[in-house]
Amino acid sequence: MEVCYQLPVLPLDRPVPKHVLSRRGAISFSSSSSLFGAPDPRQLSQRRGAISYDSSDQTALYIRMLGACVVFKQLFANVRVRSQVGFEPERRSSHPYLCIDFRTLHTRLGSGSTSASSAPERRVHRLLSFQRYLHSSRLLRGIPQQIPLHILDEDYTGQARCMLEKVGSWNFDIFLFDRLTNGNSLITLTFHLLNQYGLVELFQLDMVKLWRFLVMVQEDYHSDNPYHNAVHAADVTQAMYCYLREPMLCKSLTSCDILLGLLAAATHDLDHPGVNQLFLIKTDHYLATLYRNTSVLENHHWKSAVGLLRETGLFSHLPAEDSLNMERQLGSLILATDISRQNEYLSKFRTHLDLDDLCLSNASHRHFVLQMALKCADICNPCRPWELSKQWSEKVTEEFFQQGDIEKKHKLEVSPLCDRDTNTVGNIQIGFITYVVEPLFAEWARFSDTRVSQTMLGHLGLNKASWGSLQQEQTPGSEEAEPSTAGTDPEATTAASAQPDGSTATATRGTSSKEIPQGSRES
Repeated sequence: MEVCYQLPVLPLDRPVPKHVLSRRGAISFSSSSSLFGAPDPRQLSQRRGAISYDSSDQTALYIRMLGACVVFKQLFANVRVRSQVGFEPERRSSHPYLCIDFRTLHTRLGSGSTSASSAPERRVHRLLSFQRYLHSSRLLRGIPQQIPLHILDEDYTGQARCMLEKVGSWNFDIFLFDRLTNGNSLITLTFHLLNQYGLVELFQLDMVKLWRFLVMVQEDYHSDNPYHNAVHAADVTQAMYCYLREPMLCKSLTSCDILLGLLAAATHDLDHPGVNQLFLIKTDHYLATLYRNTSVLENHHWKSAVGLLRETGLFSHLPAEDSLNMERQLGSLILATDISRQNEYLSKFRTHLDLDDLCLSNASHRHFVLQMALKCADICNPCRPWELSKQWSEKVTEEFFQQGDIEKKHKLEVSPLCDRDTNTVGNIQIGFITYVVEPLFAEWARFSDTRVSQTMLGHLGLNKASWGSLQQEQTPGSEEAEPSTAGTDPEATTAASAQPDGSTATATRGTSSKEIPQGSRES
């Protein structure tokens, strides 16, 4: 068990109360109630999502259960979980794809507890992410897991080190790197970049906590997702590093900006369920209700990342105000990846470039540029060399089609571009490149006209032509070879363009919500 305190430790001279609660989220002490009093059941929450930023919280306790048998000897009492919305347990079983009821798992305390033997047996509640729940369920059902070896051959390790020496290359092969690191590309890459920038030493990050944080981040990506998995996160992190090295940014960004940029890239799709927001809304998923159908996945990714930061205590040594500010800025970056707000961000970026008023000595302008850099990194697959881009295109399309198969199975309306019977990889990619990727990267090249930007635009044009050629070869002389968006109004096309996160972009001229639930958006 690891316990992290944000304020000086008070004397621990009392036995543990019966309502010891383990939760992956914000756990705070109530200064308004009596010591060791029974908690109000309405105040208890068993999910990891709700994060409180209430300034009245004077201290917080984050508990991580490391094993099935844990003995709590001395802890603060009268713990109160602050949550935003309460949900009935059965609401969490409404997800037909994952088939998970999201109920907490119960583990019994070891018989060797030092507490009185006459005390009633207590159960510790631990809420797991989607991915960890699946792992635990397999163990409970006796299904063996395919656990990879953690010791790599020295030759593989050496090759991985050689690749890290060229991590700033736009042709970096993340698939090969993931194989060389035995599936640990996200951990290895992020740790290397943080260390290379000297951020570990500068921010006095505890190496054990940092490594544990990265391991948990990689663990919470769903390896079963064809696209939204840890390899995608590693790819986005590597792309973000390439952008951070651009002259316009590297001479202006602060160490805090770089730290936030890398962490946001690594966690931007954390705990992604492999289905899009529309699917969650129409299946009445509890996440859609929690975030009021607004940036549902992005809010969940952000809150999941904050939960891991607090659980590991990575920033616990920083002043509370600084730690909360970093969490908010991290959220602002992750929320910017919501593709449904693409036009909003792109229009603002274009206006800044037209007026030539971006001042990177201004903190809010730097943050906005970081948001645009993360947006570019998130959808940069069509700008990679064909060998890499083609693999990503096939993976994201397969994830679309898997969602469509589930919708058909459960008699739901099939989401746009998710029907494998009426769409093809090339069809989807041509529309996506034309109406989403090209406009964004054209503006980025205006902002940072460098060799990397020209390389990306070059690959983008070649890849689009390659998909067009493949379409013609597959369906010669057929009108169906044309992209699904051809012949339609451009703005309507944008609303139907395929997105790497499985959602659809919407033309949001003045119609998109500018309120961000549970957080503030900066510039």
